[in-house]
Amino acid sequence: MADLDRALKTVVERCLRVSAGESVLVVADPANATLGDALMHAARAAGGDAILTILPPNPRRGTEPPAPVAAAFAASDVFIAPCLPSLSHTSARKRACEGGTRGATMPGVTTDLLARLMSADFDAMSARCHAVAALLGDGDDAHLTCPAGTDMRLDLRGRTAIADDGDLSAPGAFGNLPCGEGFASPAGGEGTIAASSLHGSLAAEPVLLRVRDGRLLDAEGDGAAPFLAHLDEHGPLGRNLAELGVGTNDRATLTGNTLEDEKILGTAHIAFGASAGIGGTVTVPVHEDVVVLAASLWIGSTQVLDAGRYLL
Repeated sequence: MADLDRALKTVVERCLRVSAGESVLVVADPANATLGDALMHAARAAGGDAILTILPPNPRRGTEPPAPVAAAFAASDVFIAPCLPSLSHTSARKRACEGGTRGATMPGVTTDLLARLMSADFDAMSARCHAVAALLGDGDDAHLTCPAGTDMRLDLRGRTAIADDGDLSAPGAFGNLPCGEGFASPAGGEGTIAASSLHGSLAAEPVLLRVRDGRLLDAEGDGAAPFLAHLDEHGPLGRNLAELGVGTNDRATLTGNTLEDEKILGTAHIAFGASAGIGGTVTVPVHEDVVVLAASLWIGSTQVLDAGRYLL
């Protein structure tokens, strides 16, 4: 309980810096109602005027929240969303942030996950996030490999990078919590990815994903078919090559929960689908990360990872 209390305080006071009188919207799915309530009370303890909305998933609605919730996003100073499906890449979230609302999404979060990952050494993690983001933002290309078969080259020219260090205090700031990665949306790429964690589960054997011209071409292995079907529900843009990221949180461990797995120090991840919210150009209501273990990564001429060991 003490770790969770510290984590809640870190989210509200260190990451979002909720101040007296600010309006705070907490949006939770039914499974996370208790955590949503705890976040609401933490925001109130910090002086915020916080409310909690329970948002059940609705396949007919997709990932966009209903109009009243979208309006609440835009009308708030701060939002916190421990909610599935993720609200990260929705138009409602993007419009709110463009209007100055700041906030965090937590798709798939659990109380244990939040308590563990938010107890990381934030100063050390922040330094890693910024080191990775600086290389991604300045680099022209990246080369990702792993012993299971990953061999992927990505074009980084003309793209900005983001340090996911948990500092969401500026107007319009947005991020994923728990935090711990540096990432960019590549302009293109091709090659093969051996994914050990995808679509919310661990793969018994890595699933091989083949990318050509910045698009997921095909996949093979146990779990490949449902992963492709999920992307294809949203049309051709669901297969867009959306992100290259590097995990920087040393408290994260492999669980099959993408929210945690992509933050593991020494791993790399690739995402498909929406990229407009992270420096790309594609807007589509899906964004799925896959995690590469024992990764070796070069950004330009600088090696960042060596068989799962962080080098910077």
